Amino acid sequence: MAKVLVTGGAGFIGSHLVDRLLAEGFEVKILDLLTKPVHLKGKPAYIPKEAEFIFGDVRDKTTLEYALEGVDFVYHLAAYQDYLPDFSTFFHTNVVSTALIYEIIVEKNLPVQKVIVASSQMAAGEGTYTCEEHGVFQPQIRPVSQLEKGDWEHHCPVCGKVAKNLPNPETFVNPPNPYGMSKFGQEQMAITLGKRYGISSVAMRFSIVQGPRQSFYNAYSGACRIFCLSLFFDRQPTAYEDGLAVRDYVNIEDVVEANFLVLKDKRADYEVFNVGGGKGYTVLEFGKIVSDVFGKNILPKVPNEFRFGDTRHQISDITKLKKLGWLPKHSPEKSVRDYLAYLNAQTDIEDIMDYAEKKMKQLNVVRSVKG
Repeated sequence: MAKVLVTGGAGFIGSHLVDRLLAEGFEVKILDLLTKPVHLKGKPAYIPKEAEFIFGDVRDKTTLEYALEGVDFVYHLAAYQDYLPDFSTFFHTNVVSTALIYEIIVEKNLPVQKVIVASSQMAAGEGTYTCEEHGVFQPQIRPVSQLEKGDWEHHCPVCGKVAKNLPNPETFVNPPNPYGMSKFGQEQMAITLGKRYGISSVAMRFSIVQGPRQSFYNAYSGACRIFCLSLFFDRQPTAYEDGLAVRDYVNIEDVVEANFLVLKDKRADYEVFNVGGGKGYTVLEFGKIVSDVFGKNILPKVPNEFRFGDTRHQISDITKLKKLGWLPKHSPEKSVRDYLAYLNAQTDIEDIMDYAEKKMKQLNVVRSVKG
């Protein structure tokens, strides 16, 4: 029976993947540090007893050596993601841990057959845009001076007209922040070292993944958590900027299926794949979906605030992964329904919305338009 190590296996994506691997007959090891605030209340009850749980840090070589013993496949999902300005931690956690996995495999000549690394669409950053008159261009992050005026869109650098966002292929890279840089670093580490040492490797560039088990306390976990918690407590969620930023949402079940597919398919070796929902939604459109699922007439407020570091529009081109036979099958409505069921199953939930909002304002992440 093949054995799989899932780093970050107690987390949102990792835990669902662990369930699937066990159901498919794999032996599973989980390596997780249960870092706060994601795991504010310790080890989640959903961690299956059938999996070997290792409490430890992916940056610790001794711990990682133990975790890799007897393993045939590795899913490296453990990562640091937050709005905090502790820039070095992104690289120390995400990139160094990835390098350490390959270092141990090579040093000990371990018979690991494949390593699959979790990346993010943030590696593409603001992405690509087009002007009807002057063609395609790649914008940098919008300056604070522009955002403080309430000017949210990217403009053609030649004529100044509002430009149209295009779906981003895997070939495009322009990370706007340390998190995105670290994720691209993981991709490079996996593909380059994998090729050099003959270790089949794949990088999965996730869009915004949604579904049950998303942490209640992680400010980075996205609109599904924030909007669903808001409506659960009959509060009005916030849509930053003008609420018309477009996002690409993908259901956790589709993400698990994509990860399992590339484990089995040799055509995926040494490739980077976008894993997205195949369709863009504005934040206000997503807010309406949440309102409809909850059956509550509570739509997002638009207070003329913005989050420093946010991208304007992000949609991933999933053509490459679809060629392997994968398709996103589940809608944002299903993701919200499943998250609502998860909320309803909690016995110790409390009103925690202020936790993330206050934290982001303390860090000067959430800012207001001037004038």
